[in-house]
Amino acid sequence: MTIEVPYQPLPVHQSDVRYVHGPDSVAQPGVPAGETIEFDWNDSVAYPGTSRKFWIHVPARYTPSEPASLVVFQDGWWYLDPDGEVRGAIVLDNLVQRGDIPVTIGVFVDPGIVPGAENPKNRNIEYDAYDDRYAGFLLGEIIPEVTKRYSIAEDPGQWAVCGGSSGGNCAFTAAWLRPDRFSRVIAFLSSFTQMPAGNPYPELIPRVPRKPLRIFLQAGHRDLHWNERERNWLAGNLRVAAALAEAGYDFRLVLGDGGHSPNHGGVLLPDALRWLWRSDKH
Repeated sequence: MTIEVPYQPLPVHQSDVRYVHGPDSVAQPGVPAGETIEFDWNDSVAYPGTSRKFWIHVPARYTPSEPASLVVFQDGWWYLDPDGEVRGAIVLDNLVQRGDIPVTIGVFVDPGIVPGAENPKNRNIEYDAYDDRYAGFLLGEIIPEVTKRYSIAEDPGQWAVCGGSSGGNCAFTAAWLRPDRFSRVIAFLSSFTQMPAGNPYPELIPRVPRKPLRIFLQAGHRDLHWNERERNWLAGNLRVAAALAEAGYDFRLVLGDGGHSPNHGGVLLPDALRWLWRSDKH
């Protein structure tokens, strides 16, 4: 089936660009709001001494008799905030109500902070590392709080992980190292160039057997250091996308204008979720 895309003129100046949210990112009449529950998490085993909040959002159509799909968002409140750029709970409510995606519970996890520390933010330690510590944190600490309250599908094809900036490469790494649990990935403006030992993926992806992953990437023409040799975030994302293409992965890259902002990724979230859970492989 051919899809006709309406003509949209390209902006001449690529930095100062803002994308307009579509109807799926706005609360719609007749769509019941799901329930959002807030939790404090202060006794982490994976990250001792950290404190954080996380939220579980359950769409109105959820019933315990039918195991739900699961999507875990990093930078929890930024992605949950109904007045922010991403508006994750609103998007889930709209898509689930219309049947565009299966009934999906959203888990929105804030990065940890270390109270009293000189540098209390633990975000980059958690998100930029190339190891399975963060995936283990989700699987061993946060997600069990979800599964003991709600019925969640066992199939990793019904589990997704999403993030932006450092949260984007965090989501990618969690799925890459634990594809047995997370086989769907959304990564917006990923900060692959900030990984402490360097971005391993352009060389690693073609060298290992293809993993059962479906990956949605978004990058920006004017992301950080876009025209510099070092730590070029645009180039880092393009190299990862090229490696995925050469290795035959089921992936999609959306390249937009604007700088390092969650705006474009937030606008794309409804389509990204639809694409992740589509029934075909095209």
